[in-house]
Amino acid sequence: MTELRALSPRQCMDLLSSGTVGRLAFSEHAMPAIRPVNFLLHGGDLVIRTSRTGSIAKLVDEVVAFEVDDIDPATHTGWSVVVVGKIHPVTNIEELVTLADPRRRPWPGGERSCFLRLPIDIVSGRTFEAYDVGPAETVAAS
Repeated sequence: MTELRALSPRQCMDLLSSGTVGRLAFSEHAMPAIRPVNFLLHGGDLVIRTSRTGSIAKLVDEVVAFEVDDIDPATHTGWSVVVVGKIHPVTNIEELVTLADPRRRPWPGGERSCFLRLPIDIVSGRTFEAYDVGPAETVAAS
């Protein structure tokens, strides 16, 4: 069986720092949209690098949700972390130079010169942990 357990904000931040790809949820033309994105933690915020012409680049001062997880379907275990906040472009030149480091290239090719910051206003998460079912529980469930 699998048990859900809430994560502390610190645990959520630790798990966020271990990820590289998540999903950004936002509204596009009054419809829900979800896009996979590369990300990094920088200065306690999430930073997403994208194309200047895509729908994500148009998100200025919009409330968005971001989710990253690691789930093993074979064992029914894993974790999920969700961040909610207001996204805005990074404009500080020194910070842009740091973020444009070639070692931090996003997976998709092409122009990716737009950097967006998502301050972590709300963070929540949970783990999916396996536990043994005892003989009495197995019989009761039959």
